[in-house]
Amino acid sequence: MKRRNFISLGAVAGTAPLVSLITPEQVQRTEKRYQKGASPWPVCLDTATIRPSLLKDKVKIAAKAGYDAIEPWDGELEEFEKKGGNLKDLGKEIKDLGLFVPSVIGLWNALPPTKERFEKSLEDTRRRMRMAADIGAHHIQTIPNTVGKNFDQKWVAARYRDIIEIGLKDYNIRPALVFVKYFPIKTMGQATGIALDANHPSALIIPDVYHMYISEGGFEGLKLLKGDMIAIFQFNDAPALPALPQLGDEHRVYPGDGILPLAAIFKDLKASGYKGCISLEMYNPGYWKEDHFKVAETGLRKTLEVLNKAGV
Repeated sequence: MKRRNFISLGAVAGTAPLVSLITPEQVQRTEKRYQKGASPWPVCLDTATIRPSLLKDKVKIAAKAGYDAIEPWDGELEEFEKKGGNLKDLGKEIKDLGLFVPSVIGLWNALPPTKERFEKSLEDTRRRMRMAADIGAHHIQTIPNTVGKNFDQKWVAARYRDIIEIGLKDYNIRPALVFVKYFPIKTMGQATGIALDANHPSALIIPDVYHMYISEGGFEGLKLLKGDMIAIFQFNDAPALPALPQLGDEHRVYPGDGILPLAAIFKDLKASGYKGCISLEMYNPGYWKEDHFKVAETGLRKTLEVLNKAGV
C-alpha cells in the first residue's frame, strides 16, 4: 500500500496516522497570541511604572504605547473617586481603548493574625474589592503585610479562603495571594503552600520575578507549577549592582537591562500552560522623572525583545 493512501485510510478509520501532519509552527499559529503575534500573553502596564501621572492619563498612555491591559493600585482608585470620578465609567473607557484590567493592587492588611483584627479588616477589604470590581478587574492582590513574623500557615490559609469566597460571591472577583521579600510571606514557595492549604479551587498566586530573586527563593520552582495557579505574572529586571542584599524596589530596571534570566523564565512560564497577563512593574524613581509615554513605550519594546529571545 502506498504511504499516502495508508495515511488517508488511517484518518478515515479514526485512527492516528503514524506520521504527524501538523508542525510545531502550525500549532503555534493556532494559539491565541498578542502584540501582533509577538507574545503568547497579553502585556500589561502596572501603573507604578509611571506612578506620578494621574490614573486617567496612565490609561491613555498604556493604550497609546500599545499595551493590552493596565494594572492600577487601590490608592489611585480611591483618589479617583474622591475627586468625583466614576470607576464604572473609567472601566468602560479602558475597554473602549482596547485595554482590560487583569488585576488591582491590592488588599492591604487583609490577613491579620487574630479573629478580631480580621473581622475589623473586612470593611476595607470589601471597599477595595468593590472598587476593583467597578473598574472591571478580574483579580485583586491579597497582600500578606500583616500576617505576623511567626505566622500560623493554617490560620492564614483559612482567612485567605474566606477572602476568596467574599470576592467570588459578592464582587465576582478572584483574590490572589502575593509574596514580597519585605513581608513575612517572602517566597513563591511560601505563597504556594498557603494557596494549597486554602483548599479552594480558585486559590491563586501572583509571582513577581523581582521578589523571586531578592527573596532568594529562586526561579526553578516555576517549572513545578501549573499555569492555572497563577493569576497574573509580574516582571521587570534587576541590576548587577547594588549587591543582592541591598536591592530595593527602586532598583528595578527595564527587561533585558539587568541580570535576571528572563528568557528562561518566560520559557518555563509558557511550558506551565499559563494563559494570563504578564505585567511590567517597576518602581524606579529615575523613570518617574522621564517622559511617561516614553517609559511605557520603551518598557513594551524591551519586553517584546526578551520574548523574542525566549522564542515563546
